[in-house]
Amino acid sequence: MESRLLSEQSRVFQHADPYAVSDYVNRHVGQHCIGLSRSTHPQASLSHRKFADLDLCRISYGGSVRVTSPALETIYHLQVLLNGNCLWRGHQREHHLVPGELLLINPDDPVDLTYSQDCEKFILKVPTRVLDTFCDEQRWQRPSGGVRFLRNHYRLEELDGFVNLLAMVCHEAEVSGSLPRVQSHYSQIIASKLLTLMSNNIRREHLDAQGASLERILDHIERNLKFELCAETLAEQACMSVRSLYALFDRHLGTTPKQYIRQKKLERVQACLADASCPVRSVTELALDYGFLHLGRFAESYRQRFGELPSETFKRRG
Repeated sequence: MESRLLSEQSRVFQHADPYAVSDYVNRHVGQHCIGLSRSTHPQASLSHRKFADLDLCRISYGGSVRVTSPALETIYHLQVLLNGNCLWRGHQREHHLVPGELLLINPDDPVDLTYSQDCEKFILKVPTRVLDTFCDEQRWQRPSGGVRFLRNHYRLEELDGFVNLLAMVCHEAEVSGSLPRVQSHYSQIIASKLLTLMSNNIRREHLDAQGASLERILDHIERNLKFELCAETLAEQACMSVRSLYALFDRHLGTTPKQYIRQKKLERVQACLADASCPVRSVTELALDYGFLHLGRFAESYRQRFGELPSETFKRRG
């Protein structure tokens, strides 16, 4: 995993003074203070790329360090622990992060992190305006205080394929001549996945019907195929239990909500790949648009459904 999140091409510091690295982080990634043990002589490393409105950072202080900040104010920090361990302290609680875990820090959250000597992190900095703009474009309701994530740590396997998306963004950031519109496209995908994969205070479009009909539920799915749709959310929006929703799909369609949604996503992707008038830059980007973050699994599902690989459909378009 760690080898895919920024390569040596993005190296800014290596075997450097931790305070010099900290100054750079303050200018580009987020305001903080560090505290080091006087008895150690750590050598810090940092890689960094600017990507559309996002910042991608990979950092190691090379020694035990405590990182604090009263608040991040106008940015979110998504931190993936790559090596070592990290202690996060919050209000009357704390959590020991291990490799493969993700920490999400809201703009108004105080930061109090203690890195182990061998700790290395990947940090994604997301300005608040990115998520606010995305919510406004989708007509999602956000509180006046802004978007807030309600759960702050995850195992990466809980976020189906999200690390693959981060790896693709890192790769695109390091590609020479990466187009601004392509970077903006990936930035929007990141915003979409953050808001649909992780628990937050956003109210998405509701079905607005007590015990909504199957027709309205299917129409809702059709209009929201680019987003993460799960049975629990659909049931809540349709004002019915998850069990009732499953029974509805089984009785009328002979399938489950999850299988139906996946099928419809595949059909939409196939239609876009086959239609020359549909603007598609690559199969990868289109798959990401519709939430297929495991590209190998996506290609196999596509082949089973349509009898050919998505790349073959794309090549045949007129």
